Amino acid sequence: MRTEPSDLPGLLGRRPGAGRRPADGGSTTAHDLSVRRRLLLTLSALLTLALFLSYEGVHGDANPLRTSSAPAVIALDTALSELDQAQRDATGAVPSISGFQTHVSVAAQSLAVAAGDDVGGSAGRQALQTVAGLITGYTGMVQKAHVEPEDSLLREAYLSYATSMLTAKGAGILPRLRHLQEEQQSVMKRQASFGRLLWFGWSATALLLLALTAALTETQLFLRRRFRRRYNWRLLGAAVLSVGGFVLLALFTWYTHRGMAGTAGRLDGPLTGQAITRAGHDTASYLKHTGFRAAASAWIVIGGVLLMALAESGLRRHINDYRFRPR
Repeated sequence: MRTEPSDLPGLLGRRPGAGRRPADGGSTTAHDLSVRRRLLLTLSALLTLALFLSYEGVHGDANPLRTSSAPAVIALDTALSELDQAQRDATGAVPSISGFQTHVSVAAQSLAVAAGDDVGGSAGRQALQTVAGLITGYTGMVQKAHVEPEDSLLREAYLSYATSMLTAKGAGILPRLRHLQEEQQSVMKRQASFGRLLWFGWSATALLLLALTAALTETQLFLRRRFRRRYNWRLLGAAVLSVGGFVLLALFTWYTHRGMAGTAGRLDGPLTGQAITRAGHDTASYLKHTGFRAAASAWIVIGGVLLMALAESGLRRHINDYRFRPR
């Protein structure tokens, strides 16, 4: 059989494994491939963005809760408990000045920890400085009282004034600390909450994942009909990456949120004595590994780039086959 010269470009241009030119013309197939490529890239980008924002919405507060808010609440609980014990040592039937000084010292150290955790911002730091000054004055009054004879009126006056400095409504040391504690507990609850915006973000992310999975499946079926290829492994890899990554990150988010909610619940309310120590151990357990899981947000960006690369490369060779094929 004789081969015409006009047939050579088509014979030379055909690659092993390349799809056959469909009956409706290469331009239609090239257009269909381009539409699917743009759809996959758009859905991949939107899924990456939505997942990143939703993930950060939960994990972005995990580290501040673990390193600042929860320790600050525990420090304020400790200070309140120690000052209460100090007052008992100062005014009890059998006063103990050494015990008083020990409890006041622990309270002062706890307030220094709270200040280091930036309780309440600049206003909170100012309030803690005021409380520290009041504690100094309170300590001085108690020490003066114990220098006086037990039955002296001056001793009673010093103790009465010291008690007023500690407990006066609104202006006393304990009311000021309780107000700071309530504010910090509110911050902690806000950080641990899973509000409507987060529900919307995760719902939108799940819908985008379903849309991308459906688009990848439809594209696989399209390629099977047009090119008689059973699987496109790059698109299959994109499907596995998107679904697997979403499931893994959703589990990370569930563990982190559960720990954050447990911490907020555990520290909601006044604690004293050994209960403070147990609460510290419990919150450390609840928030364990939250820093590692929060760092996974960088994986979302990397995974999104890889996902788009898989979608692009999975269709690019077929698009190029039609773009550069002689008509």
